[in-house]
Amino acid sequence: MPPDQDGLAPAAEPAAPRSLREEAYELIKQRIIMCAWRPGEALSEAVVSSALGLGRTPVRQAFDRLMRDGLVEVLPRKGIIVRPISQDEVRDMVEVRLLNEGFCARLAAERAEPQTLAALAANVARGVEAAAERDVPTLMALDREFHGTISAAAGNPVLGEILRNLHERAQRVWFVSLRDREHHRRVVDEHGAIVAALHSRDADAAEQAVRAHIQSFADNLKRQL
Repeated sequence: MPPDQDGLAPAAEPAAPRSLREEAYELIKQRIIMCAWRPGEALSEAVVSSALGLGRTPVRQAFDRLMRDGLVEVLPRKGIIVRPISQDEVRDMVEVRLLNEGFCARLAAERAEPQTLAALAANVARGVEAAAERDVPTLMALDREFHGTISAAAGNPVLGEILRNLHERAQRVWFVSLRDREHHRRVVDEHGAIVAALHSRDADAAEQAVRAHIQSFADNLKRQL
């Protein structure tokens, strides 16, 4: 950006406002993930529009996208409902996570920059505080950040995109898993073990730590569903 006459770069232009369609999508998605709208619950355009203070057109467009995400579905005589969580879906998700995230951890152990390892350690430290306070929204945000940072550290954009989609799909069941308060601290401890393996550049240990973390999540979720 060229400087102005005073020799200073002009201020950056403000970001464009988020579209109503995007706003509706994010608001509905967040309520589904946090189980404010529970699995199997019917959602009408009129009720959702009123609850969010948005028009029916952006809500309808958001529903189309949420259907593609697998968060809502259309049933005869019921209309749009929040898609139920099934044991089969959890099993399939865990199988794919074990395969892809284990490989991702191996790459991250070899390629992660020192500042990335420091960021992961800071994430774990914040997680200790959130777990002590039973702060589920913060724990979920930290988990998303933690796994996203490892995905980026692997240095494989194709794998990163696969994992981003997988993690977004897993968020709702993550919230269900965290209804078990004892699981809060286990998650943070498991993250700490992953960071320790990455810091040691031990690819085998990193893979095993990630797989143990995913299996712990799966075992806890089975008790919740």
